[in-house]
Amino acid sequence: MNNDWIYHAPAPLDREAMAAAEARQGQLTKPSGSLGRLERLAVTLAGLQGSERPAMERVAITVFAADHGVAAEGISAFPQEVTTAMIANFANGGAAISVLAAELGASLEVVNAGALTAAPALPGVLDRRIAAGTANFCEQPAMDEAQLLQALALGREAVERAYTDGAQLFIGGEMGIGNTTPATALAAAMLGKPPAELAGPGTGLNAEGVAYKAQVIARAIELHREALDKPLELLRRLGGFEIAALCGAAIAAAQRGLPLLVDGYISSVAALVALRINPEIAPWLLLSHASAEPGHAAVVAAIGGQPLLDLQMRLGEGSGAAVTVPLLRLACALHNNMATFAEAGVASGA
Repeated sequence: MNNDWIYHAPAPLDREAMAAAEARQGQLTKPSGSLGRLERLAVTLAGLQGSERPAMERVAITVFAADHGVAAEGISAFPQEVTTAMIANFANGGAAISVLAAELGASLEVVNAGALTAAPALPGVLDRRIAAGTANFCEQPAMDEAQLLQALALGREAVERAYTDGAQLFIGGEMGIGNTTPATALAAAMLGKPPAELAGPGTGLNAEGVAYKAQVIARAIELHREALDKPLELLRRLGGFEIAALCGAAIAAAQRGLPLLVDGYISSVAALVALRINPEIAPWLLLSHASAEPGHAAVVAAIGGQPLLDLQMRLGEGSGAAVTVPLLRLACALHNNMATFAEAGVASGA
């Protein structure tokens, strides 16, 4: 197994489809620009899908679940057993992303990338456990090289399944007690910002807990300082199995020409790592929502672009991205189904 694939070029945008969509927007029965970002979104989706009339009906959601050795430092308000319990909750339809996927008519699968404890066989859950969580990155790298490659490949494989099933949009979600800590460690390391500036409550830490979490992250960054300018090595040392899987999914989706809707803080950190590894994938990554986690704004600024929604969400699981899907569908519906001035017999005002 090697990692050469992560450097391969993404699929090209269809500039002709974008131009045709742009021209159509100029003919619809509305003042130019009056639908704001919905107009640009429709044009972008046309270029990504290679169609003047884009559609967002077939949505694939994969949630990657894993645990983290840094939890031993006491950085979470919840025990790690919750990760495995939540895997069952996803499968039983009780989690937020389960409800959202059902409402959207989206496919939902859960990939157990490395929960601390084994989960029983469950419908819709793929057992791909790399290890019983990562190592404590305050003491050693979170993953060895083979584990990192396995985790990246999990994301690629999920994209391949979605692509084969005819998905028009891919959403990657995550679940892992304590995973805002590795996400913040990666963000602080990549952006050169103090951990205290980016660390947030995660599962519900109080101010004292957040301050302690920032101290733990600062220790880890100092330990792995030699890797700060090497994104793939940084991911190995400070990341998690689910974060690496999301990173692999972002790269693979772009290579397959499958638009990827980026969820909140943790998924955005994974997307930023992916961009640092393969910058050409940028057009294929759509930012869904602004997370309430304090570090998200800095990560979004580094990625570039603007999230479509701001609902003060910070759940993860892909939930913020799922909530954004109706907006994408409405952008397509307006673009595809509104009458042109000629069809409606209305003067264009030109």
